[in-house]
Order: sequence, then C-alpha cells, then structure tokens
Amino acid sequence: MTPIRVLVVDDSTVVRRLVSSILDGDPEIEVVATAATGRIALAKLDQVNPDLVTLDIEMPDMDGLATLAELRRTNHKMPVIMFSTLTELGATSTLEALSLGASDYVTKPSNTGSQEASAERVREQLIPKIKALVKRAPSTGPRSPLGKASTGPARTAVTTARPAARPQHVDVVTIGVSTGGPNALAALLPRLPADFPVPILIVQHMPPMFTRLLAERLDTTCALSVREAAEPSRIEPGQVWLAPGDYHLVVARRGTEVWTDLEQGAPENSCRPAVDVLFRSVAMTYGAGTLAVVLTGMGQDGLRGVEAVLAAGGRALAQDEETSVVWGMPGYVARAGLADRVLPLDVVANELTSRVANGRRRGPTAHPFTRAAASPLTEVGRT
Repeated sequence: MTPIRVLVVDDSTVVRRLVSSILDGDPEIEVVATAATGRIALAKLDQVNPDLVTLDIEMPDMDGLATLAELRRTNHKMPVIMFSTLTELGATSTLEALSLGASDYVTKPSNTGSQEASAERVREQLIPKIKALVKRAPSTGPRSPLGKASTGPARTAVTTARPAARPQHVDVVTIGVSTGGPNALAALLPRLPADFPVPILIVQHMPPMFTRLLAERLDTTCALSVREAAEPSRIEPGQVWLAPGDYHLVVARRGTEVWTDLEQGAPENSCRPAVDVLFRSVAMTYGAGTLAVVLTGMGQDGLRGVEAVLAAGGRALAQDEETSVVWGMPGYVARAGLADRVLPLDVVANELTSRVANGRRRGPTAHPFTRAAASPLTEVGRT
C-alpha cells in the first residue's frame, strides 16, 4: 500500500519534530515535508504533492486560518487537520477553521507532563484521523472539504435501508455526530423552522469549551434555541441541547416533564460525551417517540444506542456516504440495516420536519409540551 503523504506545518521546531516522528513511526504514513510558516507550506504543495496537511492555527506572518483560506481557493478536496490549543481563543479559531473548510482538528499537548505522554496523546488523536480522512474520497467526481459534491443540484433521492413503516409519532429527535459535525450541524439546524414541535438532543464529540462555543455559534444562525446542556434543565419543544465536553448527556422524567442531566461515567467508545449513552437514555425516557439521527463521524459510537432506540420502538436515520466527511458512525448503522433511510445531509432537515409533523395539528395545543403551555426554563449551573 502506498503510504499516505503528509505535509506538517507548524512554526514550532519542537512540534514539527514531534509530529514527524510520530507519523513516520506508522508504516502507512510518510511525512514528505515540513514547513515553518503558511507561506512556505503553500509554496511546497505543488512540489511534494501531499495527500493531507496538518496545519497549526497560531503562526506568525501568515496564520493557519489565512493559509487554509488560500489553500481552499485552489484545492477544495485535500484533507486538512488543524492543530489547536485547549483555550477559548484556540477553540474559537478552530471553529472558524472548520467553517473555512478544515476537515478536522487535534488539540496540542500542554506544556505540562512528559514528552512520552504528549507524543502518545497526539498519536492517538492524529493517526486515526489521517487514515480515515484520506480514505474518504470517492473514486470518481469532485468533492468539497465538507464531503458534499462540489457541483450539481441538491439531492432529493433517499435510500431505504429498512422495510417501509407506517409514519410514527415523534416526541424527540436525538443526534450523534463527530468528524465533520460542526459543519453538518451548521447546515442542518438552520433549516429547521422556529415552530419545530419537539426538542433536539445532540452529542458532538468535542472537548470542553469547544462545545459551549459551538452551541453559541449555532444559536446565532438558527431559529431554534441552541444551548450547551447544564444540569438540571427542563426540556421544551423547539430547544436544541448540546452535550458539554467531558460529560455524558442523559435525560429523565420528573412527573410529566423531561429534564437533562450530566454524568461523568466512564467513556464509551473512547468518548465522553458518548452518543450511545445519550441514545440509550432517550430511548428509555421517550420510548417509541424517539427518532435517532447518526451523522458524519469516525468510529461506531451510536450503533449500540440505535439498537436501544429500535428495541424501544423508535426509529433511526443515517447520513449517506457521499455527503459524510467520514462514513464511520452512520456507515455502521446503515450497514447493520438499522436506519429507516440513509439520507444526503441536505435533505435531513426536510425529513425531520416531515416526521415530527405526523399526527400533529397546527397551533400551540398540538403537543403537551408546547411553548404556550410550558413554564419558563429553569437552569442550575454545573459545578
């Protein structure tokens, strides 16, 4: 197998050496060049012809965001992984990089701790993402960095994965997403109407602080209210709750109301928050009224959760391979035959809107948890 060719871009000599050493230690990856600045990196692209670029965000002269924007003007499909710091500025810049077309990101190790521990952390994050992203490209046709076809009209066709079932009443939508998720959510959620009659609960694999900033960013573009979950919070229709980094998001009934809660149990699928944890909790609470949606992402987090949703009488949808940055999580669900439909991302919003409308009348009395009937939201801050 031809090794994956990687260009490493970072202004720090130490980081360049660390990353190069880690990647060259894997027989499936070859570091073909390094660059200390964005300008040098852009000049080297045609010379070394990499399959993927790792790109530091904070660099002098031409930072990672400017470098990424320039790269995307001429190369729309090359995977780019950003190197980010675990700071508010780093998280903000990372989300901006993703919106500019970065494929994914990894967080830099802190200055504390041993070099061996730092190297292992980078290895665990970076190598699987490189292998997943380079293998994602289709054999024919152009592709954008977000995984969408770069030309042609919007898709309307869907693939039926399970036998067609009678339309089912939906009380909650729960979404699991990882690699490519911020852009997938930014494409999906703004398409949902302000009167969307059920709540939406989401796990996006991200560290603390990143999830809060993502929720704030999405909230500015959506008709629905998007918030990072705090504990405990009562769930109402038209709300979107995002699991906070390093916490599992769960739900439970209190009388006629449903509330969110947060847990720090063991990671599942090496993830906290984990999609499986949320899906199981929602299935136990909402039963057959659950609609689970699995979007782009690495690994198989969500597969067991979808099984729990179906066992409770609920239904599931999965994003298709063509529009996924990485067809890992939705691919596992689709190949297992657990999804009603396998959908292009740009038709998921219409599918959700259609499904939640089933069995409901227009107007504020259509559902027992409408905004008109609900009392004001109560939140207690997480410690």
